[in-house]
Amino acid sequence: MTQAPDPVEGTPLIAPSSTDHPLHEQAVEACRSVYDPEIPVNIYDLGLVYTIEISEENDVHIIMTLTAPGCPVAGEMPGWVQEAVAGVAGVRNVTVELVWSPPWGMEMMSDEARLELGFM
Repeated sequence: MTQAPDPVEGTPLIAPSSTDHPLHEQAVEACRSVYDPEIPVNIYDLGLVYTIEISEENDVHIIMTLTAPGCPVAGEMPGWVQEAVAGVAGVRNVTVELVWSPPWGMEMMSDEARLELGFM
């Protein structure tokens, strides 16, 4: 996992995705096909996907979180994401890492998600 310490707070920061890989957009779209059953917005626009790393060999490593540690689908959602991204043509292998730091917050949602949920 790529993390750097936050010099101000001391909490780890997740490195941004490497968006220049040819499979990046397809991996994002695959993540957008996964929904939290309790929220009618996909996990990518909810801000649950922190990083999508894709190697030169087309191995995908996703770092994500959930809205809360007690989420009822905590044990299942990483598998849903793995299955969705594994379906992208050209992807060799997918691993999904579930993290709790930094914690998810509503400010991580995209404008589209805020609009869909009536927060704008």
